[in-house]
Amino acid sequence: MRGWHRLTEAQIRKAEAEGALSGLSGEGKPLPKRPGDAQVDAGDAVGFRIMAEAGALPEEIALKAQLDAARTDWQAATDPDARKRLMARIADLQLRYEIAREARRKFLR
Repeated sequence: MRGWHRLTEAQIRKAEAEGALSGLSGEGKPLPKRPGDAQVDAGDAVGFRIMAEAGALPEEIALKAQLDAARTDWQAATDPDARKRLMARIADLQLRYEIAREARRKFLR
């Protein structure tokens, strides 16, 4: 793992020396708040962010967004039948999300 970190740092320093990191969009501004990134490996978070900026989200991230929305809807619901339907949706989304996460982990091994 140390070799990977050294290689990464060397590539960053090289890019800095060549000026490749100057004039990028958002330069000098604080990073956008992404609380969801705290629950994902840093390397995965970067990859997900790049794909999102290109307009391509992996199924795992799309499911996570749907799951978060369903949980918010469940908390706001007052009708017992609606809450029951939403809980079933949350269970389904949670299962699909975990399957997608496990599939990604197996693929990356």
